[in-house]
Amino acid sequence: MAWTEKKRIAAKLIGSFGLGLLIWMLPVPQGLSVIAWRLFAIFIATIVCIILNPFPMGVITLFALTIALLTNTIQWSDVCTGFGNDIVWLIVFVFFVAKVFVSTGLGNRIAYTILKIFGKNSLGLGYGIVATNLIMSPCIPSVTARAGGVIFPMIKSLADVFTGPSHDPRMGAFLTLCAYQSMAITSAMFLTAMAGNPMIAMLAQESSISISWTDWAVAAIVPGLISLAVLPYFVFRFWPPMVRQTPHVKEMAREKLRAMGPMSRQEKTITITMVLLIVLWIYGHFIGMKETVAAMLGVSVLLLTGILRWKDVLEEQSAWDTLIWFASLMILASQLNKTGFSSWFSQSIVGHVEGFHWGWGFVLIILIYFYSHYFFASAVAQIGAMYVPFLLVAVLIGTPPQLAALVLAFISNLNVGLTHYGSGSAPVLFSGGYVTVREWWQVGFLFSLILLFIWIVIGGFWWKFLGYW
Repeated sequence: MAWTEKKRIAAKLIGSFGLGLLIWMLPVPQGLSVIAWRLFAIFIATIVCIILNPFPMGVITLFALTIALLTNTIQWSDVCTGFGNDIVWLIVFVFFVAKVFVSTGLGNRIAYTILKIFGKNSLGLGYGIVATNLIMSPCIPSVTARAGGVIFPMIKSLADVFTGPSHDPRMGAFLTLCAYQSMAITSAMFLTAMAGNPMIAMLAQESSISISWTDWAVAAIVPGLISLAVLPYFVFRFWPPMVRQTPHVKEMAREKLRAMGPMSRQEKTITITMVLLIVLWIYGHFIGMKETVAAMLGVSVLLLTGILRWKDVLEEQSAWDTLIWFASLMILASQLNKTGFSSWFSQSIVGHVEGFHWGWGFVLIILIYFYSHYFFASAVAQIGAMYVPFLLVAVLIGTPPQLAALVLAFISNLNVGLTHYGSGSAPVLFSGGYVTVREWWQVGFLFSLILLFIWIVIGGFWWKFLGYW
C-alpha cells in the first residue's frame, strides 16, 4: 500500500474517531442517560466512517462493537443476542441461494429469455432489463451481486452489439439508467431484495410494528409495478438511444440460449426451490413457519441435491461479510432505541411538525428522509442512522404505525437512485463508462419526482384500500 494511501486512510479514521470523541465529551443533553449519549457518539462515528470508507464495512462495524464493549456502553449479552437474530440469518441463507442462482447460469438464462421476448426494439430492451431485475430481486438480496453477476454483463453484451454496423454510443447509457433505477424500485418491493430490508423489519419490530414478507410485498406491489412500467419510457423519452429497432438483439439472445442448451437438472431444481421459498414466505405464517426457517429449508434442499456444496457455503464471502456488518449495525441501532435515544430525538423534533395534519407532516418527513440520501453512500448507513428516529416522529404526529414503517422502508430503497454512489450496485454499473455523472444525477433527481408522486399519491390510495389508514 502506497504511503499516500496509508495517510488517506489514517486521516479518515482520525476524522471519524475525532468526531465521535467530540460528541462523547460534550455535555449530556437533558433527558438522556450517559450511556445513551456515549452510544450515540460511537454510532455517529461509525456511520461517518462507513461513508468515508477507509476499510470495508465489516471491519468498521467490528471496530465500533469493540469500542462499545471496552467502554461498557453495551454488554456482551447484547452482542450475542444481535448475532443470534433470525432476521440476520434470513439474509445470510438467501445469499447462499443467490450464489447458485448466478453460478449455475440460471440468472443469465432468465435474462436472455427476457431479451428474446422484449428485444425487438430499444424500448423493449429497457423493459427487458427491468423485467430481469423484477424476477431476480426476491431471490438475490445483494444489489451488488445482481448488478455485477447478471445485469452488468448483460448490459455490456448488448452495448457491444451496437459497436459494429449498428453503432449507438447511447445504448449503453439507456440500459444502464434503466438498470440502476429499476434496482432501486425492485429493492423496495420485497423484504429479501436488499440486505438492509430485514434490518428495517427488525428495527420496526423493536418499535412494536410487525412487517412480514407478505405485508411488504403486497403494500409495494402496485406502486412498484407502476414505477417499473413508467421507468423505461421516461429514460427513453429524455435520454433516448440512437437506434430504435433492434431485431438482431433477439437473435443474439437466441444464440446465447442455444449455446447454453436446455435447462439442466440443477437449474430446474433451483427454480422449484425458489418457487417453494416464495410460497413459504407468503403463506408460511399460516403453518407457523418463519421466513428464516423457510430459507434454511431452501439451503438444505440445495445442499442435499449437491447443487450447493458446503465448500461454497464456507467460501461465500458476501454472506459472512454481511453477517458481521449487518448484525453489528443492528446491535448499535437496537441499543440506541433501548437506551431511549431514539425516543428522545423524535420527541425533540416533533415540535417542529406539531400543528400539521399527520398526512402533510408525514409527507414532509418522507421528503427529508428521501433527499437526505445525497449525504450517504450506503442505504444501510442511512437506515441505521435515520430509520427509527423518523419512524417515531411519524408515529408521534399521528401517522398510522404500520403505514409509517412500510413507507419509510420503501423510501430507504427508492432514494438510492439519486446518485452514482447511492448503493453497492452504483459503482458496478457506473464503471461501464456509459453514463456521465451529470446525466446520472439528472435522471436521479427528475425520476425521483415521478417516484415520489407514484408512491405517495397512487401508493396512498392503494394503502387506503388495504386499510393502512
